[in-house]
Amino acid sequence: MLRLLLGWGLLLLAPLAARAQATDTARRRTMPVVHLDSVGVQPSAIDTKGWLLLNKDIQQELDGAVHNLYNFKYDRAEKQFRSLRRRYPDHPLAYLMLGLNTWWKIRPTSFQTKIYDRTFFAYMDTAITKAETLYRADKQNYEATFFLAAAHGFSARLHAERHDWRLATVSSKRSLTFVQKSQEANGLSPEFLFGQALFNYYAVWIPDNYPLLRPVLFFFPKGDKKLGLQQLRTVSSTGFYTATEAKVFLMGILKNEEGNSAEALPVARQLAATYPDNGYFQRFYALLAYDQGDFNECERVSREILEKINQGMPGYEGISGRYASYFLGYLMQYRYRDVAKARDFYQRCIVFSESTGDTNGGFYLFANANLARLADKEKELETARHYYTLVKSIADHKSEQYKEATAWLKKNKT
Repeated sequence: MLRLLLGWGLLLLAPLAARAQATDTARRRTMPVVHLDSVGVQPSAIDTKGWLLLNKDIQQELDGAVHNLYNFKYDRAEKQFRSLRRRYPDHPLAYLMLGLNTWWKIRPTSFQTKIYDRTFFAYMDTAITKAETLYRADKQNYEATFFLAAAHGFSARLHAERHDWRLATVSSKRSLTFVQKSQEANGLSPEFLFGQALFNYYAVWIPDNYPLLRPVLFFFPKGDKKLGLQQLRTVSSTGFYTATEAKVFLMGILKNEEGNSAEALPVARQLAATYPDNGYFQRFYALLAYDQGDFNECERVSREILEKINQGMPGYEGISGRYASYFLGYLMQYRYRDVAKARDFYQRCIVFSESTGDTNGGFYLFANANLARLADKEKELETARHYYTLVKSIADHKSEQYKEATAWLKKNKT
């Protein structure tokens, strides 16, 4: 789950944490010291002329484009961002947004699809090149540092997903360097808070959860989880370009790191309502509604997800289908007592899981376990044996599912 929770403020640490998770080692102890406690400059002392990041007219113009991006209307968003690029060919904004549009073609598949990688990296590399030109011309161009932090951070994230640790670490270090520099302009815009918010939270979370990385983090300033969450909420409510990304991280942190589905639910509800054609937001909302016992919403959203998959809508694929079909199978089994429909949805969950290569996940395990129980209840012993045998082969030996399958198979020997 770690790589699902990374952002550009964290990305200096991300590849190391992911590598520690994969190899159970931490060997990068020569990181440069950085300080995220820089004294902010007065907004009046900065020449912001020509900054598109703070341009309200540009924000108004791009409001529809940003909405299209997160609502998975990729072609419409791209057309709008290309229009901006034609007018400002030497500015990084259009390239970053085109890269972000491409990012959200990759994100819903849990980074499984690789066909957009080259396009994504090309946009981010161009954004970096354009921003570097601006920064070399004026070291107080904090807009340039924002784009450098963002583009390096997103690049690092995808390199980490692809297990290219060298490039991920290089991009991460550069990202955090510019997060540090851009912090001086926090008073100008909430956009500058995003990277700092993620660093503040994860600089505490990572050593708590990955002790082997504590020697690495010794070289960094201490984080502040409470402050990080507060900053994320600020960006979520007041940012423009980073507001939705901040909500995505806030939702994930509250659910996965803080174990607080109740607080994550309204964030997910807002995202799903604002962007109803975003499969990632919809499945996360369905999950939280399921967790919190809001079964009416869970059922409604799950049915929408499956219908949109049937329609072939962009961003709706097997992972979202796995979520939705499992939730509907559960509701058919326990809420409606409709065995036939429960079986159908569980079997669809299994097909979705196998089609996405995720046969070690919980949905696949629980779908097979519930099918085994239903078959046993219907006295279909051979069918039950099939599913329990599979459950036993994939479940953790300490899990209740493994114990249940083992006990049933022992009791019902052929």
